[in-house]
Amino acid sequence: MVAVAVFDASAGVEAQTLTVWRQADKHQIPRICFLNKMDKTGASFNYAVESIREKLKAKPLLLQLPIGEARNFKGVVDVVSKEKLLWNSSSDDGKDFERKPLLEMSDAELLKEATEARSALIEQLQTAIHRVTLARTAVPVLCGSALKNKGVQPLLDAITMYLPSPEERNYEFLQWYKGDLCALAFKVLHDKQRGPLVFVRIYSGVIKPQSAIYNINGNCTERISRLLLPFADQHVEIPSLTAGNIALTVGLKHTATGDTIVSSKSSALAAARRARREGEKKHKQNSEEERLLLAGVEIPEPVFFCTIEPPSVAKQPDLDHALKCLQREDPSLKVKLDPDSGQTVLCGMGELHIEIIHDRIKREYGLETYLGPLQVAYRETILSPVRATDTLDRTLGDRRHLVTVELEVKPVETSSVMPVIEYAESVSEDILRGSREAIENGIHSACLQGPLLGSPVQDVAVTLHSLIIHPGTSSTMISACVSRCTQKALKKADKQVLEPLMNLEVTVTRDHLSPVLADLAQRRGNIQEIQSRQDNRVVIGFVPLAEMMGYSTVLRTVTSGSATFALELSNYQAMNPQDQSALLNRRSGLT
Repeated sequence: MVAVAVFDASAGVEAQTLTVWRQADKHQIPRICFLNKMDKTGASFNYAVESIREKLKAKPLLLQLPIGEARNFKGVVDVVSKEKLLWNSSSDDGKDFERKPLLEMSDAELLKEATEARSALIEQLQTAIHRVTLARTAVPVLCGSALKNKGVQPLLDAITMYLPSPEERNYEFLQWYKGDLCALAFKVLHDKQRGPLVFVRIYSGVIKPQSAIYNINGNCTERISRLLLPFADQHVEIPSLTAGNIALTVGLKHTATGDTIVSSKSSALAAARRARREGEKKHKQNSEEERLLLAGVEIPEPVFFCTIEPPSVAKQPDLDHALKCLQREDPSLKVKLDPDSGQTVLCGMGELHIEIIHDRIKREYGLETYLGPLQVAYRETILSPVRATDTLDRTLGDRRHLVTVELEVKPVETSSVMPVIEYAESVSEDILRGSREAIENGIHSACLQGPLLGSPVQDVAVTLHSLIIHPGTSSTMISACVSRCTQKALKKADKQVLEPLMNLEVTVTRDHLSPVLADLAQRRGNIQEIQSRQDNRVVIGFVPLAEMMGYSTVLRTVTSGSATFALELSNYQAMNPQDQSALLNRRSGLT
Protein backbone atom coordinates (compact mmCIF):
# COMPACT_ATOMS: atom_id res chain seq x y z
CA MET A 1 0.00 0.00 0.00
CA VAL A 2 1.30 3.47 -0.90
CA ALA A 3 0.02 7.02 -0.54
CA VAL A 4 0.12 10.42 -2.25
CA ALA A 5 -0.33 13.21 0.32
CA VAL A 6 -1.97 16.22 -1.38
CA PHE A 7 -1.39 19.66 0.21
CA ASP A 8 -2.90 23.06 -0.50
CA ALA A 9 0.18 25.13 -1.43
CA SER A 10 -1.37 28.19 0.22
CA ALA A 11 -2.07 26.41 3.54
CA GLY A 12 0.61 23.74 3.90
CA VAL A 13 -0.02 21.19 6.64
CA GLU A 14 -3.57 21.43 8.00
CA ALA A 15 -5.45 19.65 10.82
CA GLN A 16 -6.73 16.80 8.66
CA THR A 17 -3.24 16.37 7.18
CA LEU A 18 -1.87 15.48 10.62
CA THR A 19 -4.63 12.90 11.16
CA VAL A 20 -4.01 11.16 7.84
CA TRP A 21 -0.21 11.40 8.21
CA ARG A 22 -0.41 9.67 11.61
CA GLN A 23 -2.46 6.88 10.05
CA ALA A 24 0.17 6.46 7.31
CA ASP A 25 2.90 6.36 9.98
CA LYS A 26 0.96 3.75 11.95
CA HIS A 27 0.70 1.43 8.94
CA GLN A 28 4.25 2.24 7.73
CA ILE A 29 3.12 3.46 4.32
CA PRO A 30 5.69 5.06 1.95
CA ARG A 31 4.38 8.28 0.48
CA ILE A 32 4.93 11.17 -1.94
CA CYS A 33 3.90 14.78 -1.29
CA PHE A 34 2.13 16.86 -3.96
CA LEU A 35 1.79 20.61 -3.40
CA ASN A 36 -1.46 21.34 -5.20
CA LYS A 37 -3.04 24.67 -6.21
CA MET A 38 0.26 26.35 -7.07
CA ASP A 39 -1.79 28.74 -9.23
CA LYS A 40 -3.99 29.79 -6.29
CA THR A 41 -3.70 33.24 -4.74
CA GLY A 42 -1.44 33.01 -1.69
CA ALA A 43 0.35 29.86 -2.87
CA SER A 44 3.86 29.56 -1.40
CA PHE A 45 6.10 26.64 -2.26
CA ASN A 46 8.65 27.47 0.45
CA TYR A 47 6.00 27.87 3.16
CA ALA A 48 4.36 24.55 2.29
CA VAL A 49 7.72 22.74 2.28
CA GLU A 50 8.67 24.23 5.66
CA SER A 51 5.31 23.19 7.16
CA ILE A 52 6.01 19.59 6.07
CA ARG A 53 9.43 19.80 7.70
CA GLU A 54 8.25 21.39 10.98
CA LYS A 55 4.77 19.98 11.59
CA LEU A 56 5.12 16.49 10.14
CA LYS A 57 8.76 16.10 11.25
CA ALA A 58 9.50 14.73 7.77
CA LYS A 59 12.49 15.40 5.54
CA PRO A 60 11.30 16.85 2.21
CA LEU A 61 13.23 15.90 -0.94
CA LEU A 62 12.65 18.68 -3.47
CA LEU A 63 12.38 16.95 -6.83
CA GLN A 64 10.73 19.99 -8.43
CA LEU A 65 10.76 23.77 -8.08
CA PRO A 66 7.89 25.96 -9.32
CA ILE A 67 8.36 28.45 -12.13
CA GLY A 68 6.33 31.32 -10.72
CA GLU A 69 3.63 31.11 -8.05
CA ALA A 70 -0.06 32.00 -7.73
CA ARG A 71 -1.23 33.71 -10.95
CA ASN A 72 2.29 33.60 -12.34
CA PHE A 73 2.61 29.81 -12.05
CA LYS A 74 3.47 28.49 -15.50
CA GLY A 75 5.66 25.42 -15.03
CA VAL A 76 8.06 23.39 -12.90
CA VAL A 77 11.76 22.63 -12.88
CA ASP A 78 12.74 18.95 -12.69
CA VAL A 79 15.63 19.05 -10.20
CA VAL A 80 16.86 15.55 -11.06
CA SER A 81 17.10 16.06 -14.84
CA LYS A 82 17.65 19.87 -14.77
CA GLU A 83 14.78 20.38 -17.21
CA LYS A 84 11.89 22.79 -17.18
CA LEU A 85 8.28 21.79 -17.97
CA LEU A 86 6.25 24.68 -19.38
CA TRP A 87 2.49 24.55 -19.97
CA ASN A 88 0.78 26.34 -22.82
CA SER A 89 -0.78 29.44 -21.27
CA SER A 90 -3.50 29.62 -23.93
CA SER A 91 -4.92 26.20 -23.01
CA ASP A 92 -6.61 25.00 -19.81
CA ASP A 93 -5.78 21.42 -20.73
CA GLY A 94 -2.60 20.48 -18.87
CA LYS A 95 -1.78 17.77 -21.42
CA ASP A 96 -0.19 20.42 -23.64
CA PHE A 97 3.29 21.08 -22.24
CA GLU A 98 6.90 21.06 -23.42
CA ARG A 99 10.04 19.83 -21.69
CA LYS A 100 13.23 21.86 -22.24
CA PRO A 101 16.73 21.71 -20.74
CA LEU A 102 17.77 24.58 -18.48
CA LEU A 103 20.38 26.74 -20.25
CA GLU A 104 22.97 29.05 -18.68
CA MET A 105 22.16 31.81 -21.17
CA SER A 106 18.37 31.92 -20.90
CA ASP A 107 17.67 30.33 -17.50
CA ALA A 108 20.56 31.44 -15.31
CA GLU A 109 18.51 32.03 -12.17
CA LEU A 110 16.42 28.88 -12.56
CA LEU A 111 19.52 26.82 -13.26
CA LYS A 112 21.18 28.15 -10.13
CA GLU A 113 18.15 27.27 -7.99
CA ALA A 114 17.87 23.82 -9.56
CA THR A 115 21.56 23.14 -8.98
CA GLU A 116 21.29 24.17 -5.35
CA ALA A 117 18.20 22.02 -4.82
CA ARG A 118 19.87 19.10 -6.56
CA SER A 119 22.97 19.32 -4.43
CA ALA A 120 20.74 19.31 -1.34
CA LEU A 121 19.60 15.79 -2.17
CA ILE A 122 21.72 13.22 -0.35
CA GLU A 123 21.71 11.11 -3.52
CA GLN A 124 21.04 12.33 -7.06
CA LEU A 125 20.01 9.01 -8.54
CA GLN A 126 16.45 7.80 -8.83
CA THR A 127 17.37 4.54 -7.10
CA ALA A 128 18.58 6.51 -4.08
CA ILE A 129 15.31 8.45 -3.90
CA HIS A 130 13.44 5.17 -4.25
CA ARG A 131 15.46 3.66 -1.39
CA VAL A 132 14.98 6.49 1.11
CA THR A 133 11.28 6.68 0.25
CA LEU A 134 10.84 2.99 1.03
CA ALA A 135 12.82 3.40 4.24
CA ARG A 136 10.61 6.41 5.11
CA THR A 137 13.65 8.48 6.07
CA ALA A 138 12.49 11.18 3.64
CA VAL A 139 9.51 12.03 1.41
CA PRO A 140 9.71 13.18 -2.23
CA VAL A 141 7.91 16.49 -2.90
CA LEU A 142 6.33 17.49 -6.22
CA CYS A 143 3.94 20.27 -7.15
CA GLY A 144 1.39 21.36 -9.74
CA SER A 145 -2.29 22.19 -10.22
CA ALA A 146 -4.49 19.09 -10.42
CA LEU A 147 -7.60 21.01 -11.52
CA LYS A 148 -5.86 22.07 -14.73
CA ASN A 149 -3.97 18.78 -15.05
CA LYS A 150 -0.62 20.49 -14.57
CA GLY A 151 2.08 18.45 -12.88
CA VAL A 152 -0.02 15.27 -12.77
CA GLN A 153 2.08 13.44 -15.39
CA PRO A 154 5.38 13.82 -13.45
CA LEU A 155 3.49 12.78 -10.30
CA LEU A 156 2.39 9.52 -11.94
CA ASP A 157 5.97 8.95 -13.12
CA ALA A 158 7.22 9.54 -9.57
CA ILE A 159 4.72 7.01 -8.18
CA THR A 160 6.14 4.40 -10.56
CA MET A 161 9.78 5.27 -9.91
CA TYR A 162 9.92 6.00 -6.17
CA LEU A 163 7.07 4.15 -4.44
CA PRO A 164 7.32 0.38 -3.84
CA SER A 165 5.83 -2.25 -6.10
CA PRO A 166 3.78 -5.01 -4.42
CA GLU A 167 6.83 -7.28 -4.62
CA GLU A 168 8.86 -4.83 -2.50
CA ARG A 169 6.36 -4.68 0.35
CA ASN A 170 6.97 -7.20 3.12
CA TYR A 171 3.88 -7.80 5.23
CA GLU A 172 4.46 -10.00 8.28
CA PHE A 173 1.10 -11.73 8.02
CA LEU A 174 1.76 -13.03 4.49
CA GLN A 175 4.12 -15.71 5.82
CA TRP A 176 1.18 -17.25 7.68
CA TYR A 177 -0.84 -17.80 4.49
CA LYS A 178 1.95 -19.55 2.54
CA GLY A 179 0.82 -18.03 -0.78
CA ASP A 180 -2.87 -18.70 -0.13
CA LEU A 181 -5.50 -16.01 -0.74
CA CYS A 182 -5.57 -13.00 1.61
CA ALA A 183 -7.42 -9.84 0.55
CA LEU A 184 -9.04 -6.72 2.03
CA ALA A 185 -12.51 -5.45 1.08
CA PHE A 186 -11.97 -1.70 1.34
CA LYS A 187 -15.05 -0.22 -0.35
CA VAL A 188 -18.62 -1.25 -1.18
CA LEU A 189 -20.88 0.25 -3.84
CA HIS A 190 -24.46 -0.70 -4.70
CA ASP A 191 -25.27 -0.96 -8.40
CA LYS A 192 -28.92 -1.20 -9.45
CA GLN A 193 -28.18 -3.85 -12.07
CA ARG A 194 -25.31 -5.84 -10.53
CA GLY A 195 -26.12 -5.46 -6.84
CA PRO A 196 -23.29 -4.92 -4.31
CA LEU A 197 -19.88 -4.25 -5.89
CA VAL A 198 -17.02 -4.85 -3.47
CA PHE A 199 -13.56 -3.36 -4.11
CA VAL A 200 -10.86 -5.80 -2.97
CA ARG A 201 -7.09 -5.48 -2.72
CA ILE A 202 -5.16 -8.76 -3.00
CA TYR A 203 -2.18 -9.19 -0.66
CA SER A 204 -1.39 -12.80 -1.52
CA GLY A 205 -2.73 -15.63 -3.67
CA VAL A 206 -5.11 -15.46 -6.62
CA ILE A 207 -8.85 -14.79 -6.83
CA LYS A 208 -11.06 -16.00 -9.70
CA PRO A 209 -14.74 -15.79 -10.71
CA GLN A 210 -17.04 -18.54 -9.42
CA SER A 211 -14.68 -19.19 -6.50
CA ALA A 212 -15.81 -19.44 -2.88
CA ILE A 213 -14.23 -17.13 -0.29
CA TYR A 214 -14.36 -17.00 3.49
CA ASN A 215 -15.02 -13.69 5.30
CA ILE A 216 -13.16 -13.75 8.64
CA ASN A 217 -14.96 -10.69 10.09
CA GLY A 218 -18.43 -11.96 9.16
CA ASN A 219 -17.60 -15.64 9.77
CA CYS A 220 -19.36 -16.60 6.54
CA THR A 221 -18.62 -18.19 3.17
CA GLU A 222 -19.65 -16.47 -0.07
CA ARG A 223 -19.14 -16.97 -3.79
CA ILE A 224 -17.73 -14.44 -6.27
CA SER A 225 -19.66 -14.54 -9.55
CA ARG A 226 -17.60 -12.05 -11.59
CA LEU A 227 -14.38 -10.01 -11.43
CA LEU A 228 -14.30 -6.52 -12.95
CA LEU A 229 -11.40 -4.15 -13.56
CA PRO A 230 -12.60 -0.52 -13.13
CA PHE A 231 -11.50 2.20 -15.57
CA ALA A 232 -13.39 5.29 -14.33
CA ASP A 233 -17.04 4.40 -15.11
CA GLN A 234 -16.09 1.52 -17.44
CA HIS A 235 -15.77 -2.03 -16.07
CA VAL A 236 -13.82 -4.73 -17.92
CA GLU A 237 -14.42 -8.37 -16.99
CA ILE A 238 -11.22 -10.28 -16.11
CA PRO A 239 -10.48 -14.01 -15.56
CA SER A 240 -8.33 -13.66 -12.42
CA LEU A 241 -6.63 -11.24 -10.05
CA THR A 242 -3.17 -11.63 -8.51
CA ALA A 243 -1.35 -10.11 -5.53
CA GLY A 244 -0.87 -6.35 -5.56
CA ASN A 245 -3.94 -5.63 -7.71
CA ILE A 246 -7.34 -4.07 -7.07
CA ALA A 247 -10.62 -5.13 -8.68
CA LEU A 248 -14.40 -5.14 -8.24
CA THR A 249 -16.12 -8.33 -7.18
CA VAL A 250 -19.74 -9.15 -7.99
CA GLY A 251 -21.84 -11.56 -5.94
CA LEU A 252 -20.68 -10.89 -2.37
CA LYS A 253 -23.89 -10.27 -0.41
CA HIS A 254 -22.56 -9.95 3.14
CA THR A 255 -19.01 -8.60 2.86
CA ALA A 256 -18.67 -5.04 4.17
CA THR A 257 -16.03 -2.30 4.13
CA GLY A 258 -12.95 -3.35 6.11
CA ASP A 259 -13.52 -7.13 6.00
CA THR A 260 -10.66 -9.62 5.55
CA ILE A 261 -11.17 -12.27 2.84
CA VAL A 262 -9.38 -15.63 2.58
CA SER A 263 -9.94 -18.78 0.52
CA SER A 264 -11.58 -20.89 3.24
CA LYS A 265 -12.15 -21.23 6.96
CA SER A 266 -9.53 -23.98 7.12
CA SER A 267 -7.03 -21.60 5.50
CA ALA A 268 -7.77 -18.99 8.16
CA LEU A 269 -7.35 -21.54 10.98
CA ALA A 270 -4.07 -22.78 9.50
CA ALA A 271 -2.80 -19.18 9.27
CA ALA A 272 -3.85 -18.60 12.89
CA ARG A 273 -1.87 -21.65 14.03
CA ARG A 274 1.25 -20.46 12.19
CA ALA A 275 0.82 -16.95 13.63
CA ARG A 276 0.41 -18.38 17.13
CA ARG A 277 3.62 -20.39 16.82
CA GLU A 278 5.45 -17.32 15.51
CA GLY A 279 4.07 -15.21 18.36
CA GLU A 280 5.21 -17.74 20.93
CA LYS A 281 8.72 -17.66 19.45
CA LYS A 282 8.80 -13.86 19.71
CA HIS A 283 6.87 -13.77 23.03
CA LYS A 284 4.02 -11.75 21.50
CA GLN A 285 0.62 -11.84 23.19
CA ASN A 286 -1.64 -10.87 20.27
CA SER A 287 -5.10 -12.42 20.11
CA GLU A 288 -5.94 -14.85 17.31
CA GLU A 289 -8.30 -12.28 15.76
CA GLU A 290 -5.62 -9.56 15.72
CA ARG A 291 -3.25 -11.94 13.96
CA LEU A 292 -5.73 -12.80 11.20
CA LEU A 293 -7.46 -9.51 10.46
CA LEU A 294 -5.90 -6.91 8.17
CA ALA A 295 -5.79 -3.24 9.15
CA GLY A 296 -9.35 -2.75 7.89
CA VAL A 297 -10.99 0.59 8.63
CA GLU A 298 -10.71 2.38 11.98
CA ILE A 299 -14.22 3.51 12.92
CA PRO A 300 -14.60 6.20 15.60
CA GLU A 301 -17.73 6.22 17.73
CA PRO A 302 -20.64 8.34 16.37
CA VAL A 303 -21.13 11.70 18.07
CA PHE A 304 -24.54 12.71 16.63
CA PHE A 305 -27.83 10.85 16.34
CA CYS A 306 -31.41 11.48 15.24
CA THR A 307 -34.54 9.50 14.48
CA ILE A 308 -35.49 8.70 10.88
CA GLU A 309 -38.97 7.78 9.69
CA PRO A 310 -40.33 6.59 6.30
CA PRO A 311 -43.26 8.42 4.63
CA SER A 312 -45.57 5.54 5.63
CA VAL A 313 -45.48 2.31 7.61
CA ALA A 314 -45.62 0.36 4.33
CA LYS A 315 -42.27 1.92 3.31
CA GLN A 316 -40.45 0.81 6.49
CA PRO A 317 -39.01 -2.36 4.84
CA ASP A 318 -37.66 -0.21 1.98
CA LEU A 319 -36.02 2.16 4.48
CA ASP A 320 -34.51 -0.79 6.39
CA HIS A 321 -33.06 -2.13 3.12
CA ALA A 322 -31.60 1.28 2.18
CA LEU A 323 -29.99 1.71 5.61
CA LYS A 324 -28.57 -1.83 5.51
CA CYS A 325 -26.93 -1.10 2.14
CA LEU A 326 -25.56 2.26 3.31
CA GLN A 327 -24.10 0.71 6.46
CA ARG A 328 -22.18 -1.82 4.35
CA GLU A 329 -20.69 1.04 2.36
CA ASP A 330 -20.04 3.30 5.34
CA PRO A 331 -19.11 1.56 8.63
CA SER A 332 -19.09 4.91 10.47
CA LEU A 333 -22.90 5.02 10.03
CA LYS A 334 -24.69 3.21 12.85
CA VAL A 335 -28.39 2.30 12.87
CA LYS A 336 -30.23 1.09 15.96
CA LEU A 337 -33.77 0.67 17.21
CA ASP A 338 -34.94 2.76 20.17
CA PRO A 339 -36.24 0.17 22.68
CA ASP A 340 -38.77 2.58 24.20
CA SER A 341 -40.33 4.21 21.11
CA GLY A 342 -39.51 1.56 18.49
CA GLN A 343 -38.15 4.30 16.20
CA THR A 344 -35.15 3.86 13.92
CA VAL A 345 -32.17 5.95 15.07
CA LEU A 346 -29.34 7.15 12.80
CA CYS A 347 -25.93 7.66 14.45
CA GLY A 348 -23.23 9.53 12.52
CA MET A 349 -20.03 11.54 12.70
CA GLY A 350 -21.54 14.98 12.20
CA GLU A 351 -24.36 17.13 10.85
CA LEU A 352 -23.08 16.90 7.28
CA HIS A 353 -22.65 13.12 7.51
CA ILE A 354 -26.30 12.59 8.48
CA GLU A 355 -27.49 15.14 5.87
CA ILE A 356 -25.62 13.24 3.15
CA ILE A 357 -27.15 9.92 4.25
CA HIS A 358 -30.60 11.54 4.21
CA ASP A 359 -30.00 12.90 0.70
CA ARG A 360 -28.66 9.55 -0.60
CA ILE A 361 -31.75 7.72 0.65
CA LYS A 362 -33.85 10.12 -1.42
CA ARG A 363 -31.68 10.12 -4.57
CA GLU A 364 -30.61 6.48 -4.72
CA TYR A 365 -33.56 4.70 -3.13
CA GLY A 366 -36.42 7.10 -3.94
CA LEU A 367 -37.57 7.44 -0.32
CA GLU A 368 -38.73 10.72 1.22
CA THR A 369 -37.75 10.27 4.87
CA TYR A 370 -38.23 12.53 7.88
CA LEU A 371 -35.40 13.25 10.33
CA GLY A 372 -35.97 14.08 13.99
CA PRO A 373 -33.97 16.80 15.76
CA LEU A 374 -30.21 16.23 15.78
CA GLN A 375 -28.87 15.27 19.21
CA VAL A 376 -25.41 14.86 20.68
CA ALA A 377 -24.29 11.34 21.63
CA TYR A 378 -23.48 11.80 25.33
CA ARG A 379 -22.04 9.13 27.61
CA GLU A 380 -22.45 8.43 31.29
CA THR A 381 -20.25 7.22 34.14
CA ILE A 382 -20.43 6.68 37.89
CA LEU A 383 -18.46 8.41 40.65
CA SER A 384 -18.81 5.95 43.55
CA PRO A 385 -18.74 2.18 44.11
CA VAL A 386 -22.09 0.53 44.83
CA ARG A 387 -23.22 -3.05 45.60
CA ALA A 388 -26.58 -4.49 44.56
CA THR A 389 -28.43 -7.79 44.83
CA ASP A 390 -31.24 -9.08 42.65
CA THR A 391 -33.27 -12.27 42.34
CA LEU A 392 -35.20 -13.50 39.33
CA ASP A 393 -37.76 -16.25 39.92
CA ARG A 394 -39.96 -17.35 37.04
CA THR A 395 -41.79 -20.50 36.11
CA LEU A 396 -42.22 -21.17 32.40
CA GLY A 397 -44.32 -24.25 31.75
CA ASP A 398 -43.18 -26.88 34.22
CA ARG A 399 -39.69 -25.41 34.54
CA ARG A 400 -38.57 -23.06 37.33
CA HIS A 401 -35.86 -20.49 36.62
CA LEU A 402 -34.27 -19.06 39.76
CA VAL A 403 -31.17 -16.84 39.88
CA THR A 404 -29.72 -14.69 42.66
CA VAL A 405 -26.92 -12.23 41.84
CA GLU A 406 -24.76 -9.95 43.98
CA LEU A 407 -22.32 -7.60 42.27
CA GLU A 408 -20.49 -4.31 42.63
CA VAL A 409 -19.97 -1.47 40.18
CA LYS A 410 -17.13 1.02 40.61
CA PRO A 411 -15.48 3.80 38.56
CA VAL A 412 -12.22 3.08 36.70
CA GLU A 413 -10.07 4.99 34.21
CA THR A 414 -10.47 3.21 30.85
CA SER A 415 -12.03 5.75 28.42
CA SER A 416 -13.98 2.80 27.02
CA VAL A 417 -17.65 1.81 26.90
CA MET A 418 -16.58 -1.81 27.39
CA PRO A 419 -16.94 -2.55 31.12
CA VAL A 420 -14.10 -4.22 33.00
CA ILE A 421 -15.54 -7.51 34.30
CA GLU A 422 -14.02 -9.16 37.37
CA TYR A 423 -14.95 -12.18 39.47
CA ALA A 424 -14.52 -12.48 43.24
CA GLU A 425 -12.79 -15.56 44.65
CA SER A 426 -16.13 -16.65 46.14
CA VAL A 427 -17.51 -17.35 42.64
CA SER A 428 -16.65 -20.96 41.80
CA GLU A 429 -15.05 -22.04 38.54
CA ASP A 430 -17.82 -24.60 38.03
CA ILE A 431 -20.46 -21.86 37.89
CA LEU A 432 -18.32 -19.69 35.60
CA ARG A 433 -17.59 -22.56 33.24
CA GLY A 434 -21.21 -22.83 32.19
CA SER A 435 -22.43 -19.26 32.78
CA ARG A 436 -19.57 -16.86 31.96
CA GLU A 437 -20.95 -15.89 28.52
CA ALA A 438 -24.45 -15.24 29.92
CA ILE A 439 -23.02 -13.15 32.78
CA GLU A 440 -20.90 -10.99 30.49
CA ASN A 441 -23.73 -10.56 27.97
CA GLY A 442 -25.96 -9.31 30.80
CA ILE A 443 -23.35 -6.80 32.02
CA HIS A 444 -22.65 -5.50 28.51
CA SER A 445 -26.38 -5.14 27.85
CA ALA A 446 -26.89 -3.12 31.05
CA CYS A 447 -24.03 -0.75 30.22
CA LEU A 448 -25.48 0.12 26.80
CA GLN A 449 -28.08 2.39 28.43
CA GLY A 450 -27.21 4.49 31.46
CA PRO A 451 -29.70 5.64 34.11
CA LEU A 452 -29.51 9.38 33.35
CA LEU A 453 -30.00 9.73 29.57
CA GLY A 454 -30.01 6.18 28.30
CA SER A 455 -26.52 6.78 26.86
CA PRO A 456 -23.69 4.20 26.95
CA VAL A 457 -21.87 3.90 30.28
CA GLN A 458 -18.07 4.11 30.21
CA ASP A 459 -15.20 3.88 32.74
CA VAL A 460 -16.97 1.22 34.82
CA ALA A 461 -15.76 -2.03 36.38
CA VAL A 462 -18.25 -4.72 37.46
CA THR A 463 -17.24 -7.34 40.05
CA LEU A 464 -19.45 -10.40 40.48
CA HIS A 465 -19.44 -11.46 44.15
CA SER A 466 -22.12 -14.15 44.21
CA LEU A 467 -24.20 -16.14 41.71
CA ILE A 468 -26.70 -18.80 42.84
CA ILE A 469 -28.42 -20.71 40.05
CA HIS A 470 -31.31 -23.16 40.45
CA PRO A 471 -30.72 -26.35 38.41
CA GLY A 472 -32.30 -26.13 34.97
CA THR A 473 -32.21 -22.31 34.79
CA SER A 474 -31.61 -21.11 31.23
CA SER A 475 -28.70 -18.87 30.23
CA THR A 476 -31.22 -16.26 29.02
CA MET A 477 -32.62 -15.92 32.55
CA ILE A 478 -29.11 -15.70 34.04
CA SER A 479 -28.23 -12.91 31.56
CA ALA A 480 -31.51 -11.06 32.32
CA CYS A 481 -30.94 -11.20 36.08
CA VAL A 482 -27.32 -10.02 35.85
CA SER A 483 -28.39 -7.17 33.54
CA ARG A 484 -31.15 -6.07 35.92
CA CYS A 485 -28.82 -6.20 38.92
CA THR A 486 -26.17 -4.14 37.08
CA GLN A 487 -28.79 -1.52 36.17
CA LYS A 488 -29.94 -1.38 39.78
CA ALA A 489 -26.37 -0.74 40.95
CA LEU A 490 -25.80 1.95 38.32
CA LYS A 491 -28.96 3.77 39.43
CA LYS A 492 -27.86 3.75 43.10
CA ALA A 493 -24.39 5.17 42.33
CA ASP A 494 -23.49 8.87 42.04
CA LYS A 495 -23.78 9.56 38.30
CA GLN A 496 -22.14 11.90 35.82
CA VAL A 497 -22.91 12.88 32.20
CA LEU A 498 -19.91 12.99 29.85
CA GLU A 499 -19.99 15.15 26.74
CA PRO A 500 -17.84 14.84 23.60
CA LEU A 501 -15.03 17.40 23.50
CA MET A 502 -13.73 18.27 20.03
CA ASN A 503 -10.36 19.42 18.75
CA LEU A 504 -11.09 22.59 16.77
CA GLU A 505 -8.97 24.37 14.17
CA VAL A 506 -10.30 27.55 12.54
CA THR A 507 -8.40 29.25 9.71
CA VAL A 508 -9.47 32.88 9.43
CA THR A 509 -8.14 36.15 8.02
CA ARG A 510 -6.60 38.60 10.47
CA ASP A 511 -9.49 41.07 10.00
CA HIS A 512 -12.10 38.54 11.16
CA LEU A 513 -10.17 37.01 14.05
CA SER A 514 -11.88 39.01 16.83
CA PRO A 515 -15.51 38.04 16.03
CA VAL A 516 -14.46 34.39 15.66
CA LEU A 517 -12.82 34.41 19.11
CA ALA A 518 -15.81 36.16 20.65
CA ASP A 519 -18.18 33.58 19.17
CA LEU A 520 -16.05 30.68 20.44
CA ALA A 521 -16.00 32.16 23.94
CA GLN A 522 -19.82 31.99 23.96
CA ARG A 523 -19.60 28.33 22.91
CA ARG A 524 -17.48 27.35 25.96
CA GLY A 525 -14.42 27.13 23.72
CA ASN A 526 -10.97 26.74 25.25
CA ILE A 527 -8.36 28.38 22.98
CA GLN A 528 -4.91 26.72 23.18
CA GLU A 529 -2.96 28.84 20.69
CA ILE A 530 -3.26 31.14 17.69
CA GLN A 531 -0.77 30.49 14.88
CA SER A 532 0.18 32.66 11.91
CA ARG A 533 -0.10 31.12 8.47
CA GLN A 534 1.00 33.75 5.95
CA ASP A 535 -1.81 36.36 6.04
CA ASN A 536 -4.18 34.08 7.98
CA ARG A 537 -4.56 33.15 11.62
CA VAL A 538 -5.15 29.58 12.79
CA VAL A 539 -7.12 29.23 16.04
CA ILE A 540 -6.49 25.90 17.80
CA GLY A 541 -8.44 24.75 20.83
CA PHE A 542 -11.17 22.58 22.32
CA VAL A 543 -14.94 23.05 22.28
CA PRO A 544 -17.89 20.90 23.44
CA LEU A 545 -19.68 19.32 20.48
CA ALA A 546 -23.08 20.40 21.83
CA GLU A 547 -22.07 24.03 21.24
CA MET A 548 -21.14 23.48 17.58
CA MET A 549 -24.61 22.93 16.12
CA GLY A 550 -24.91 25.05 12.97
CA TYR A 551 -21.40 26.46 13.42
CA SER A 552 -20.55 26.38 9.71
CA THR A 553 -23.41 28.80 8.96
CA VAL A 554 -22.43 31.17 11.78
CA LEU A 555 -18.77 31.10 10.76
CA ARG A 556 -19.63 31.97 7.15
CA THR A 557 -21.75 34.88 8.39
CA VAL A 558 -19.19 36.46 10.75
CA THR A 559 -16.28 36.05 8.30
CA SER A 560 -18.09 36.79 5.03
CA GLY A 561 -17.38 33.23 3.93
CA SER A 562 -13.59 33.57 4.19
CA ALA A 563 -12.93 31.12 7.07
CA THR A 564 -12.72 27.33 7.25
CA PHE A 565 -12.74 24.96 10.22
CA ALA A 566 -12.05 21.33 11.10
CA LEU A 567 -13.38 19.27 14.01
CA GLU A 568 -12.06 15.99 15.41
CA LEU A 569 -13.18 14.07 18.50
CA SER A 570 -10.70 14.53 21.36
CA ASN A 571 -12.31 12.74 24.31
CA TYR A 572 -15.33 12.72 26.61
CA GLN A 573 -15.25 15.13 29.55
CA ALA A 574 -17.50 15.56 32.57
CA MET A 575 -20.17 18.26 32.27
CA ASN A 576 -20.30 20.89 34.99
CA PRO A 577 -23.31 20.58 37.36
CA GLN A 578 -25.22 23.54 35.88
CA ASP A 579 -24.94 22.33 32.27
CA GLN A 580 -25.78 18.75 33.29
CA SER A 581 -28.85 19.90 35.22
CA ALA A 582 -30.04 21.98 32.27
CA LEU A 583 -29.53 19.04 29.90
CA LEU A 584 -31.46 16.63 32.11
CA ASN A 585 -34.30 19.15 32.47
CA ARG A 586 -34.49 19.57 28.68
CA ARG A 587 -34.57 15.82 28.14
CA SER A 588 -37.31 15.36 30.76
CA GLY A 589 -39.38 18.19 29.25
CA LEU A 590 -39.18 20.48 32.28
CA THR A 591 -37.82 23.41 30.25
